[in-house]
Amino acid sequence: MEKPILSDKDIFPSGKVIFSHIKRSRTLWESLFEYIKTEYPDISREWRYYLDGKRWLLKVTRKSKTMFWLSLVDHSFRTTFYFNHKAERLIRESNIPDRLKEQFLGKDRSRKIHGITIVFKNKKDVEYAKKLLEIKLKIK
Repeated sequence: MEKPILSDKDIFPSGKVIFSHIKRSRTLWESLFEYIKTEYPDISREWRYYLDGKRWLLKVTRKSKTMFWLSLVDHSFRTTFYFNHKAERLIRESNIPDRLKEQFLGKDRSRKIHGITIVFKNKKDVEYAKKLLEIKLKIK
């Protein structure tokens, strides 16, 4: 079981707080968000404390569309992109690893949406997130 991070609703996840938790993954964080800022300046971020999960989550949106959710894990962070069935062809044809594709393709096909979660460990994970963001933006 993972250790709860950002579980105190009274401590807003400022940069200082975030970087104290993600440690060496800071460069991955900065790379991801610099890319988003440069390529998609209309994408916004909002931290919210959610009572059901008892932790802070970052909701990343473009207009009213949620691009992905982000949470902190011990010494890193993770993103979850949710896709409906319209994304299947793009996900199958993408260059993301099979282990990520399987998160989407291997699920119960009766459900309307499926998530793909990346735990950031190296530079390739940033590239996979960029690809998933690109797919998300192509889906209407």
